[in-house]
Amino acid sequence: MTRTADELRDATWRTSSSSAASGQCVEVAQLAGPRWAVRDSKSPNGDTLIFTQAEWVAFVAGVKDGEFDLPRQ
Repeated sequence: MTRTADELRDATWRTSSSSAASGQCVEVAQLAGPRWAVRDSKSPNGDTLIFTQAEWVAFVAGVKDGEFDLPRQ
């Protein structure tokens, strides 16, 4: 197993408290480096995205600024 695979297996995954009711969740774990891992809670053994610290900070800022909001219909 690679170091990243070991880290993902042993990671402490968190889910937003606001997403628990819908079952449509992503999970986040902080890895060494620091890096951040994101996965679909319905498919924990599926693909995982890995972000560097700078990428994670930019992503979170974009979420807070509404950059990824869907248009209202």
